[in-house]
Amino acid sequence: MLCLGIEGTAHTFGVGIVNSNGEILANSAKAYEPEEGGIHPREAAQAHGRNAKKVLDKALSESGVKAGDLDLIAFSQGPGLGSCLRTAATAARALSIHLKIPIVGVNHCVAHVEIGRLTEKVEDPVTLYVSGGNTQVIAFDAGRYRIFGETLDIPIGNCLDVFAREAGLPHPGGPRVEELAKKGENYLELPYSVKGMDLSFSGLMTEAVRRHKNGDKLEDICYSLQETAFAALVEVTERAIAHTEKDAVMLTGGVAANSRLREMLKTMTEAREVKFYVPPMGLCGDNGAMIAWTGILAHEHGVKQKLEETQVIQRWRTDQVNIPWRT
Repeated sequence: MLCLGIEGTAHTFGVGIVNSNGEILANSAKAYEPEEGGIHPREAAQAHGRNAKKVLDKALSESGVKAGDLDLIAFSQGPGLGSCLRTAATAARALSIHLKIPIVGVNHCVAHVEIGRLTEKVEDPVTLYVSGGNTQVIAFDAGRYRIFGETLDIPIGNCLDVFAREAGLPHPGGPRVEELAKKGENYLELPYSVKGMDLSFSGLMTEAVRRHKNGDKLEDICYSLQETAFAALVEVTERAIAHTEKDAVMLTGGVAANSRLREMLKTMTEAREVKFYVPPMGLCGDNGAMIAWTGILAHEHGVKQKLEETQVIQRWRTDQVNIPWRT
């Protein structure tokens, strides 16, 4: 089976082509970059509309697959920005109708886990999923992916991006904060907020901005911001490992590119004698290949959708999705 997956939850419009053996034949993407500030949903959706054909053509060319050879269309049905989701869903429906092949909507967060399980050949990890739009500690139990901890306000990626914007750093802010953090020399005390198994980053971000306005050295603020936020993430992940007694941790999402977060998780997993996995960076961020692969898993295990059932679900939680391909 050949599946074409369309990702369009936020800033990235991606198209991936994957076969039922798990071979990634193409993974093409184009990201919307705002001229200033953060993501503007309407502008991002308009950019996706302009880029859709180019990204699709590139994926077909890269894979050597003709549109008529496809057996299934998958798309990111949620969660995400409504206008962006609708643009991706419209493209997916059009292809499904034109090619007369089935369509299936998949959960964006679940897809991040499944592509990592595929590429890293890890069966049952605790997953730390960190991005601009999501922060969750996820593990499988009793037919679903359960959220063992999550942000109560803003995700970690958004925390870093908003601070960077307030500090006058260019978009995307996360990589800029990481660069400056490497030059930091002094740790500044910032709010550390772990509430049970959940996290809060809004107070941390606000205090970091206040520190910057008060004239503290930017490199020290970036260093302290990262150390504080990442320590909280590692703490909750370690608790999930202790609770579930699983033997592996997987890191995914756009913030997985941060070398300091990877280093801290590696230190924790080595101390607990569990394995640590990170998918290739091109598959950690939003991408069409993860949508295609999860679409195959769902379709092959009986998940079917009529066209009228493909409305986007903007707040589709990870733990609301039945996972029939796992036991």
